[in-house]
Amino acid sequence: MSLSSKYKSVESFDNLYKSIKDVLNQSREQAYQAVNTSMLFAYWSIGQLIIENEQNGNVTSEYGKAVLKNLSIRLENEFGSSFNVRNLRYMRKFYLLFQNRNAVRSELTWTHYRSLLRVKSDEARNWYIEETIKEHWSSRQLDRQISTMYYERLLSSQDKNEVVAEANDKLKDIIPEQFIKDPYVLEFIDLKDYPALRESALEQALIDNLQNFLLELGRGFCFVTRQKLLRYEDEDFYIDLVFYHSILKCYILIDLKIGKLTHGDVGQMDSYIRMFDDLYKNDDDNPTIGLLLCSEKNEAIAKYSVLHDEKQMFASKYVLALPTAEELEKQIEKERYRIEAEVLSKSIK
Repeated sequence: MSLSSKYKSVESFDNLYKSIKDVLNQSREQAYQAVNTSMLFAYWSIGQLIIENEQNGNVTSEYGKAVLKNLSIRLENEFGSSFNVRNLRYMRKFYLLFQNRNAVRSELTWTHYRSLLRVKSDEARNWYIEETIKEHWSSRQLDRQISTMYYERLLSSQDKNEVVAEANDKLKDIIPEQFIKDPYVLEFIDLKDYPALRESALEQALIDNLQNFLLELGRGFCFVTRQKLLRYEDEDFYIDLVFYHSILKCYILIDLKIGKLTHGDVGQMDSYIRMFDDLYKNDDDNPTIGLLLCSEKNEAIAKYSVLHDEKQMFASKYVLALPTAEELEKQIEKERYRIEAEVLSKSIK
């Protein structure tokens, strides 16, 4: 085969691959849109049913709370955690604010609408809806604009261009979510392991090996779960690994960061600890420990984060029972180099 023929063959194959890729991406987007629309109208209808039930009875505040609590128990058992009391309240409010079913915009996700429910002004809410669709804001981008009162600042500012420029500059730091990353859509169709879909290959491999490493160490580590979901108000958080330590009598939360460890990461871990203790810690458990692991080229950092009011005796004890920072650093470095070597070997082949 001549050189020109080989080139045409490669070009033909690349074009074929690109065409198939385009078909798959388009089909995925259509499937996502269909599921998202179905979910929005399902949640709207649930909100309507709850309101109608309240209006048809002698409704008191306590009665309403009891109905939602009993509903959530039965629905969560059959359909998953999307139907907790807080989300049922969101669905109820969703219907109250958008009683005209045709006003529900399928271009937006449930995550978008949860943020919009916080906006008290009808004018502001409608403006955010139109801007989100026009500018293709992800749910995180919309949430930021609402949190920084973008609409109100525009109204009150004499130099609107400056406000717009500042807002757009801040949004550059937020990567728009791809459709497969909307946890509510994936939970709606019962993909219970959806957090794993959001992990990079490197992060996933490191977590896999870290979990095995800690179990091999012994010293009281009992594996509980991975990608533990914590829901707090309007936000979802995922803890990479959760262990219970049989010697220390406490939970250990482990979060892996790809890149440099920041003060924000430390603050976030302390928030995780407080949320986890509120939700899962038993009265006879010791304070929960948070372990932050950071993997970066030629550097691995391990940092323990514990609530400031822990008992000193317990703090001394965990130093003896947990792996040292040096042990964890060596393990992370070892696994990262192994993974990078595998990737390099495959690329050469």
